[in-house]
Amino acid sequence: MIEISKDIFYVGVNDRTKHRFEALWPLPLGVSYNSYLIVDEKVALIDTVDHCHADLYLSKIKEVLGDRPIDYLVINHMEPDHSAAIRFIRQHYPDITLVGNCKTLQMVNGFYGICQGTHEVKDKDTLSLGSRSLHFYLTPMVHWPETMMTYDPLSKTLFSGDAFGCFGALNGGVVDTEINTDIYWDEMWRYYANIVGKYGSPVQKALQKLSGTDIRLICSTHGPVWKEQISRVVDLYDRASRYEGAPGVVIAYGSMYGNTEQMAEYMARVLVEKGIRDVVLHNVTKSHLSYVLRDIFKYKGLIIGSPTYTNDLFPEIESLVSKLESRDVKNRLFGYFGSYTWAGAAVRHLTAFAHKMRWEVVAEPVEMKQGFSADIMAPCRQLAENMAERLQA
Repeated sequence: MIEISKDIFYVGVNDRTKHRFEALWPLPLGVSYNSYLIVDEKVALIDTVDHCHADLYLSKIKEVLGDRPIDYLVINHMEPDHSAAIRFIRQHYPDITLVGNCKTLQMVNGFYGICQGTHEVKDKDTLSLGSRSLHFYLTPMVHWPETMMTYDPLSKTLFSGDAFGCFGALNGGVVDTEINTDIYWDEMWRYYANIVGKYGSPVQKALQKLSGTDIRLICSTHGPVWKEQISRVVDLYDRASRYEGAPGVVIAYGSMYGNTEQMAEYMARVLVEKGIRDVVLHNVTKSHLSYVLRDIFKYKGLIIGSPTYTNDLFPEIESLVSKLESRDVKNRLFGYFGSYTWAGAAVRHLTAFAHKMRWEVVAEPVEMKQGFSADIMAPCRQLAENMAERLQA
């Protein structure tokens, strides 16, 4: 039994077997599905867990409540990793009332065929549990249209749904004060970039809505409960949602036989010579794109290199470009380069991409025919030097 604040209990579970989140994003450190019980005159369960862990989940609830019923299930987010146990919970607690906003309850019916025993809430509505009341804040498109957050003024606890969450299972401890959180920061960047990244404007609106709220605990649906490091967590989400990259450079490239890679390596060396300490190289055939996207969200400078492949971009670079377009990443300094053997096309495609993203292009693109040579070093150096100067401006 884990009590994270007076009468608030953690009943979440860890998943260390799933290979990919949303069948897309690798989980080398696992992931947690967080759920919480508030025990007052009325009992409220906040969100559920993935259905694969339903039996363990129920045992954790029973450990806290015994045979006592649950009065309310508050649904902050309907994505199935949090909502798939709703029907299971209703079977074990048939009198439970499902609490959600209009869009949430439509999804409950659509996913699980439940339309009875529900209570609809609107923005800033409250629900009394006895000595405490829950306040609801609608935060649409963080990162689904129905997302909301639930706040308990008595304990000053924010149940934030997926916001402020991260990849990584919880290794024994739950609250940040009792664990080493070092492993979670890059996983929070990766989670944000891949799951939330497109929705910077809605995240900013949510942060503004919460700006006057005294928050002492953040209980997300993934990752640690934040207590000691709330300001760092909120700052990360604020900077990420404003697309405010740190003064570093990501060089993402594809290379079949090593020639394009030589260009990338040379530019990286020039950047370091010019004083840029944070330089990250990603060979996109080796680095999963979730890590590439993470670092592009972290850093202001981006250089992409691609060989021409069937008169197009190298396939993994094409995939990266598509993911950046769909996330509408803003405010990046951009450089690009390409290579070809008999007919060049990569640079042309990257030029079109640069126009579409409306980023500042720091230098003329570099296009190499066949192998890396002394002739290509000068334009590569110029591109890297221009990037360094703009970052340091």
